[in-house]
Amino acid sequence: MSGAEGSSSARRSAELVRVPEHVAIIMDGNGRWAQARGMARPAGHRAGTENLRNVLEAAGEFGIPILTLYAFSTENWSRPEAEVRALLALAQRVIDRELNELHSRGVRIRHIGRREGVGDALLQRIERAEELTRDNSALTVNIAFNYGGRADIVDAVRALVREGMSPEDIDEAAISARLSTAGLPDPDLVIRTAGEMRLSNFLIWQAAYAEYYSTATFWPDFGREELYKALLAFQERKRRFGGLPSGA
Repeated sequence: MSGAEGSSSARRSAELVRVPEHVAIIMDGNGRWAQARGMARPAGHRAGTENLRNVLEAAGEFGIPILTLYAFSTENWSRPEAEVRALLALAQRVIDRELNELHSRGVRIRHIGRREGVGDALLQRIERAEELTRDNSALTVNIAFNYGGRADIVDAVRALVREGMSPEDIDEAAISARLSTAGLPDPDLVIRTAGEMRLSNFLIWQAAYAEYYSTATFWPDFGREELYKALLAFQERKRRFGGLPSGA
C-alpha cells in the first residue's frame, strides 16, 4: 500500500465510529462479471478469489474482528458438473497459494458447512488451514463451503436428538450452541453483492437481527471502497432487536 493509500485508509477508518463485530458477505456475481466481459464463468470465479485478498486486508484495516464468506452453498452442487469441478479445484489452489500469508498476518481460518462430499484433497487442505491458524487472533475468517442455513439447523437438531436432550430443555441457546458458528457472535451486517435482495439460505438462523446491505457491484469488483460504503451505511442504521420499532 502506498503512503497516499495508507493515509486515505486511516482517514476512512477514523470516520467509522461503529464497526460491526461480525460481517457476513454473500459473494455473488462472479459468473455475470465474466459474461459481461465476454469470458467464461470460471474466469469470474478466479477473479473473485483474487479479490479475497483485497477484502481481507480492508477488513483488518477497518477493525472488523470476524468475517464470514459464503463461498459454496449446498445448492451449488446442482450447477453444471464442469463448473463444480472447477470451483473445487479453485478452492484447493486458493488455500495452497494464500494460507501461509494469511497465517503470517494472524488470520484464523474456520470452515463452516458440511464436510461430507467435499472430497479428500480439499478436505485435507481445509483441516490443515484450520489447524495451522487455530491460535491466530487478528481476524477470524469463516469460509462457508458446502454450507446451507437450513442444513445447519437440521444438523443442530440432530445433535440435540443424539445427545438425548428433553424437549423442555431445548431453547434458542441450545440450538445456537450446536450450529456451525457456535462460540461466535451472530452477524451484525450481511452484505450481498451483484444486486440481489435475498439471503439464499445463508446464516438464516444467525442473521435474524442482522442489518442488510445490497450493492449492484459484482463480487470481483467489491473492494476496499465498497466495503467502506457498506460500513458507513451500517453505522447510520438504528438497530432494533426483538419486534417492531416503536411507532411502527
